[in-house]
Amino acid sequence: MRIGYSFWGFLGPGITDTPDGGRSHRRPLVDALLARGHEIVFLQTDRDRVEAGDHLGGAYSFDAHGFPDIDVLFLEWRWPIQGRNTTPCDSPGHSCDLHRQDDLLRHYARPDGTPTLIWDKDRQLSPEDPWRHTLGVHVCEAALTPSPGAHRLLFPVDDALLDAADPVRLAEQPRPISLAYVGNQYDRDNAFDTFFAPAARHVPHQVVGKWPRTSAWPHVTFLERIPFTEVHRLYGRSLATLLLLPERYAAAGQMTQRIFEAALAGCLPLAPASITGIEAFVPPSLIVFDSDDVARRITMLRAITGSAEHAGLIAACLQHLDLFRLSRQVEALESLMAGAVDRMEGAAR
Repeated sequence: MRIGYSFWGFLGPGITDTPDGGRSHRRPLVDALLARGHEIVFLQTDRDRVEAGDHLGGAYSFDAHGFPDIDVLFLEWRWPIQGRNTTPCDSPGHSCDLHRQDDLLRHYARPDGTPTLIWDKDRQLSPEDPWRHTLGVHVCEAALTPSPGAHRLLFPVDDALLDAADPVRLAEQPRPISLAYVGNQYDRDNAFDTFFAPAARHVPHQVVGKWPRTSAWPHVTFLERIPFTEVHRLYGRSLATLLLLPERYAAAGQMTQRIFEAALAGCLPLAPASITGIEAFVPPSLIVFDSDDVARRITMLRAITGSAEHAGLIAACLQHLDLFRLSRQVEALESLMAGAVDRMEGAAR
């Protein structure tokens, strides 16, 4: 198929000052689709070239303004962000992702138009949104329990990275940071206040990301965003992290890419028990119920650091990542695209 892919982010490392979590899984997904014989044209601005000066070896095709012939439109859903993509196109600080998405949907996603898949990666598409009920449009969510009518498409982790990970070697790495968090504040205050902040009083820790409101936690060490290429290194020096999710993610069992970024570096992901389907994501011994539980687990992990038990726990985390395996997600996406095309062709007959 010829796929028109709309996303607002980067395929490469990009720039430091961006919240784009898709960098850990977007390019592997794209490369896997290309390897399976599909053709892809990207329909938003080439931010790798424009903002990061990275031409990615000229390996990808972009058409940020036109409407090329495609078999399927695949969008990573964008939503209004006041002062950024809701302003006039020539105004300072404007990004045109939302305007471009609107143009693409108007052009392609007609009842007699091009089959369209919307990947609502941030759970911003409301249940009442008309696109959920438009003929030829299909919604995907990165959740164990998607919204009614939506399809599951999890964030993929490259099979090669999973297969190459060595739990014994990872357990032997020095881990001077007991507890780390990589990510931004967005809608995570309650989870942070409940699980991370109390434990941070007692163990060496770091929080890396955009956290503009931190006065409630003066004892926590907050650092700025770090380059994407440094994330693996930080996790590689950290014993454990916490999987802090916005409530709308936790309720649907939507896990972010942080789980495999951490586990692939041997950083053990502690996970709140309140996350729907948490048993599918981590071993039982890494599920936590409150801040005291977090402190106890870190003490236990510090006591076994470098041991065979530590390596076994890392191995168990890697086994749980099989759920996200790239080959599974590519097959799921191909099935969704083929079904969307078949249904559109059937409706036309």
